[in-house]
Amino acid sequence: MTVLTGDCRELMPRRGPFDMILADPPYGDTSLAWDRRVEGWLPLARAALAPTGSLWVFGSLRSFMGTAIQFADAGFRIAQEIVWEKQNGSGFHADRFKRVHELAVQIYPAETPWRDIYNDVQTTPDATARTVRRKQRPSHTGQIDAGHYVSHDCGPRLVRSVIYVRNCHGRAIHPTEKPSSLLEILIRTNCPEGGLVGDWFAGSGSAGEACRLSGRRYVGCEIDPEMAERARARIAALLPFHDGGPS
Repeated sequence: MTVLTGDCRELMPRRGPFDMILADPPYGDTSLAWDRRVEGWLPLARAALAPTGSLWVFGSLRSFMGTAIQFADAGFRIAQEIVWEKQNGSGFHADRFKRVHELAVQIYPAETPWRDIYNDVQTTPDATARTVRRKQRPSHTGQIDAGHYVSHDCGPRLVRSVIYVRNCHGRAIHPTEKPSSLLEILIRTNCPEGGLVGDWFAGSGSAGEACRLSGRRYVGCEIDPEMAERARARIAALLPFHDGGPS
């Protein structure tokens, strides 16, 4: 569990190979001091990623449309995306809707078949009871009697691609902090237990918290020394980690 202080382009490549990379990079969309686009990190992340690993990047549709060619140039393919739905959001004065969502896009090395990318399907135990009925078939299709299947309350179902998790407003220690519970879903899905997660823009260290709780190893990098120290303190406050997972 390590949070480095400095430029991710200089410090992170030699810390790989990473089984999974998380990134919430600044896109330079605002005039805020911390919102400065970081050029050239994608090819470096690609070189530091394990062949069966993948990278999850957070951002808006606008930011992804503006950087899509950079993914291809770095040797990545876009696999899928999730929508993180928040209980409230923020927006510019010109917006016509209250923005309460953010995208996380999964990309992977172009030369690796999608079937070989590590994936552990996650389920959630909040299914509701329902009955699926099957109609009786005509005789020429063979004898298939009418029947039905009943699922029970709390049966497992796949985690949906739109994930509702409350954001960190009021308790965040970083302007773009992501809930560790959201990150833990992505980490459990695409990093094997005991594997190494690289967090190239560590911010508050919420990904490190998620890794410690899920039994993954973690290396983060944050360019702001004060924020890096706060991230270290956050992770250190959790239960200690050992090879068998969190104690």
